[in-house]
Amino acid sequence: MGFNIVLIEPEIPMNTGNIGRLSLASGSALHLVKPFGFELDDKRLKRAGLDYWKHISVNIYENIDDFFSKNKQANMVYFSSSAAKNYTTINFQDNMFFLFGKESVGLPKEITVKNSENLYKIPIYTNHVRSLNLANAVSIVVYEGLRNLKIR
Repeated sequence: MGFNIVLIEPEIPMNTGNIGRLSLASGSALHLVKPFGFELDDKRLKRAGLDYWKHISVNIYENIDDFFSKNKQANMVYFSSSAAKNYTTINFQDNMFFLFGKESVGLPKEITVKNSENLYKIPIYTNHVRSLNLANAVSIVVYEGLRNLKIR
């Protein structure tokens, strides 16, 4: 049981390191799509992932097209703060791919428009916050997915 956590062009090494640790703890694979806002040997990435980094299942892609061409048959869901559907309504399935965009702007518009039927949000209950921290958002979705798979 596990998921595939996909970070499209991540910018902040500490977020990616924390998400790497989360992927290991949850039995999920981590997929990183270039370009990155940091180098993979960045000390902040390693520090956030602690000494677990060597155990994390990491897949690296040169760009978005590379990712989609190598995962054509994957069951994917996409996350955006502007989505209409709540993440709690996802029909979670083992090995599902969760796609998150870069911290500054989220997923590219062409991806959200093309995949609007599989686009979800984590609700925010104030207009004083635009979005959640990426590592927090990934954690919320992954553990809701694990909870759903366990209760079936």
